[in-house]
Amino acid sequence: MSMLQFMYEQKFLYNIWEDEEYIGCTRDILNHEQFHRLKDYIQHGETTCLVHSVNVSYQSYLYCRKHRMDWRSAARGGLLHDLFLYDWHDHFKETGSRFHGFTHPKSAFKNADQFFHLNKVEKDIILKHMWPLTIIPPKYKESVVVCMMDKYCSTMETVGPRLA
Repeated sequence: MSMLQFMYEQKFLYNIWEDEEYIGCTRDILNHEQFHRLKDYIQHGETTCLVHSVNVSYQSYLYCRKHRMDWRSAARGGLLHDLFLYDWHDHFKETGSRFHGFTHPKSAFKNADQFFHLNKVEKDIILKHMWPLTIIPPKYKESVVVCMMDKYCSTMETVGPRLA
């Protein structure tokens, strides 16, 4: 099975494949082998980091497009916000650190910066998406949107299946 076929079969909150504008601005990330590693890690409940990242990205993209904000940066930053590439459930056992929530934005940023060209908004999105845990608040309105959509999607992925 190809990676794109695998991605197509995932259960995202929305059918991203019908939105050519979204796919057009995120294709390089969606096709990148390092991004696909997110499928190997569970994020919330039974949701993988890959599915979570797409959910956050697409929700942020839709909101920013509707409100005439930088939807491209929101879509791309949303995809990359959790590119930390390890199982956070085992983080303490492997590192002795109990602070994944505080530290993973820097790990995600380091990885994203290594694999992709990031603009200033995308950098801020990745580094500040855990605010208020990351003490310095987001600088851009798109960063605030991704921060809020991350919390919304996390809640839906964790609690949502129990409500159905």
